[in-house]
Amino acid sequence: MDASFVTIRLIQADEVESFRRVRLEALRAEPSLFASRYEDWEALSIEEWRNRLSDPVFVAFQNGEPVGIMGLLRQRSSKMIHRATIIMVYVRAELRGTGLAGTLLETISDHARDIGVRQLELFVSAENPAAIRFYQRQGFSEIGRIPGGVLEEGREIDDVMMARRIVE
Repeated sequence: MDASFVTIRLIQADEVESFRRVRLEALRAEPSLFASRYEDWEALSIEEWRNRLSDPVFVAFQNGEPVGIMGLLRQRSSKMIHRATIIMVYVRAELRGTGLAGTLLETISDHARDIGVRQLELFVSAENPAAIRFYQRQGFSEIGRIPGGVLEEGREIDDVMMARRIVE
């Protein structure tokens, strides 16, 4: 599939169904890559889904179908408001390697910069070397690890913490 026919936009509360579809698809398709569980999100009411859109969520669409997602969770404290965490990263398998993930990251980085964010941070599973390499190519550096950050089917998996300055 070609990512050139994909549009990315900031989702509004009236588009909650697109958000819901792509988020549940991500959790169902790649359960080991997320700290959240499909069952936890599936049980949310529509109002709870809308509330999750109080933080910016960008969705990639191909032919009107949501095929990728990336969210931004800004720190609330006035001393840390210049930092934000990238969350819910997902691109449908057949669109990986097309540049879509990079375009999503560029879009969210531009938005973050526009709202005064200077540093982007994220957590990625130590068992996802492809994602770690992707983020390194995008200018992120490993800044630490949380040993046993996620408990997956009784196994403790480290979280790799990464950061990238977007304003000097």
